[in-house]
Amino acid sequence: MRALITGINGFVGGHLAERLLQEGGWDVWGMSRSPELTLPSIQPHVRLISADVGNQPQATNALLEAQPQVIFHLAGQPFVPASFRDPAATLTTNTLGALYIFLALIEHRIAARVVVIGTNEEYGQIRPEDLPVSEDTPLRPTSPYGVSKAAQSLLALQYHLSHKLDVVRIRPFTHIGPRQNERFVTASFARQIALVERGLQQPVLQVGNLGAQRDFTDVRDMVEAYRLAALHGEPGAVYNVGSGRAVMVRELLDGLLAASKAKVEVRLNPELMRPIDIPLVVCDARRFQARTGWQAHIPLEQTLRDILDDWRQRVASDVTS
Repeated sequence: MRALITGINGFVGGHLAERLLQEGGWDVWGMSRSPELTLPSIQPHVRLISADVGNQPQATNALLEAQPQVIFHLAGQPFVPASFRDPAATLTTNTLGALYIFLALIEHRIAARVVVIGTNEEYGQIRPEDLPVSEDTPLRPTSPYGVSKAAQSLLALQYHLSHKLDVVRIRPFTHIGPRQNERFVTASFARQIALVERGLQQPVLQVGNLGAQRDFTDVRDMVEAYRLAALHGEPGAVYNVGSGRAVMVRELLDGLLAASKAKVEVRLNPELMRPIDIPLVVCDARRFQARTGWQAHIPLEQTLRDILDDWRQRVASDVTS
């Protein structure tokens, strides 16, 4: 089966490519604005198309070249704080990219299933009575990022209803793992600890809200959910994907510190606080589990060790280069 991964050079895109190649039976193509694949493990096995999904002619030409049977649409602006700084760019990137894919499929009669990756941020203002969050929970996004992804999901549903496009919509809850950008909370903690261990940073960790509780899933479990969605998801349906367990952000920090001998001071940085921060988020993934049999398998402790080891290697590489 030929798969095209938009945003293949991103955190999740690389892990998804690795998972498909590991499974076998997939002819993996990628789309990225970069002319090169950045992940060494997939370079010999993936055909890259250098194209911007937010540019309609480029997106169309990429689909015509790849002729995919499955499109995993991951490309976009994924960072909530950045969406407050530049809401227009976030809305444009995250809605038009999906729209151009849908239009190209219709115009050129490309029969591809599109796995549209949204976010739990579409739910936004989660109330205690909403927990755990099911697919029937009202959408009350609290950031331009959440709005952009809700719009993307509604576009996917609209084109399924109006043009019978084969779309499956996924709302993943927070996922973490090796190779994540340091803008995200767990990666930020791990990077700072690795720098302290090397004597490259004062033993002070800058943190935001440690009291928030989130539903964390290892990215390697998450991309397996995307693979199963492509194979078994119901056309037009939307599915939540998450562990079903809430973990306080402080527990992530404590787990990383427990895996290190570094002694650090934890210091609150107001600039790392969100304008609106929901205290508790828990996923109800029973609809997806019933449809596909998916479960999260990787323990949080292993995820945290892998993240810290990844940052140790990155910091060491920067020192020696």
